[in-house]
Amino acid sequence: MTIVMSETIAAGEFKAKCLGILDQVQRQRKEITITKRGKPVAKLVPVNDRPPSFIGRMKGTMDIVGDIVSPIDVEWEADVK
Repeated sequence: MTIVMSETIAAGEFKAKCLGILDQVQRQRKEITITKRGKPVAKLVPVNDRPPSFIGRMKGTMDIVGDIVSPIDVEWEADVK
């Protein structure tokens, strides 16, 4: 079942076609506004299925200053046997 969706829909039409509209909002990832007597009363938005990843969240927030690859000339206690 395909329902032609605009960005707004009247509450009566939403009530009649609710399940189809819910499926289409999920599939198209598009929000719609539900109106009553021409005035917006609710917004239907798709749910974000995955929580945002924490990996890479701080990308671009730090600067590397100096050489972080070359070994340093300090002997550690763990290296001494």
